[in-house]
Amino acid sequence: MAALFTSCLCCCCDDGGSDHKPLKEMPTVQLDTHHMGADVVVVKRGRRVCGRGACLGSAPLHQNKSYFEFKVQSTGVWGVGVATQKADLNQIPLGQDSNSLVLRHDGSVYHNNEEKNRLPANNLPQEGDVVGLTYDHVELNLYLNGKNMQCPASGIRGTVFPVVYVDDSAIIDCQFSDFYYTPPQGFEKILFEQQIF
Repeated sequence: MAALFTSCLCCCCDDGGSDHKPLKEMPTVQLDTHHMGADVVVVKRGRRVCGRGACLGSAPLHQNKSYFEFKVQSTGVWGVGVATQKADLNQIPLGQDSNSLVLRHDGSVYHNNEEKNRLPANNLPQEGDVVGLTYDHVELNLYLNGKNMQCPASGIRGTVFPVVYVDDSAIIDCQFSDFYYTPPQGFEKILFEQQIF
């Protein structure tokens, strides 16, 4: 019996042998180069998008209240929001079908080829501006440089990811943590779903 106990105890001990596996850090959310349009270019360690087309974020919005930001580095044709993995990332602008809900560069918010809302005309994002988004599985809300635009939109269903698209020389940076502005109360950065064994 003592030998059995000693054997079990040794299996649980860290003896520095080759079977020791360090704990893995949680991955960081960034742009997903496996889910992007054919002419999209992702640089800056998965945080900047340019070229032509759309790119999803690397983590779905599983938590109840997610917040993320996009900074307009160079204007052109662009859009930001949420989309399912069924979205056609080569067909822009997004918002033409049921697989995406996006704010477009002209201030319109589109889903399923229908304008769901619109930013006030004097609040269109310009070069250097930061667009913040909150999503709570029902409603997408927009913030411009930390100010709530009172421009909610809804309608998308299923598992969604952050999405950004660009064309016509637009360059957009994505912030999935270390935000420019404090997230609204109750909202936080996107978290990878953790599995418990």
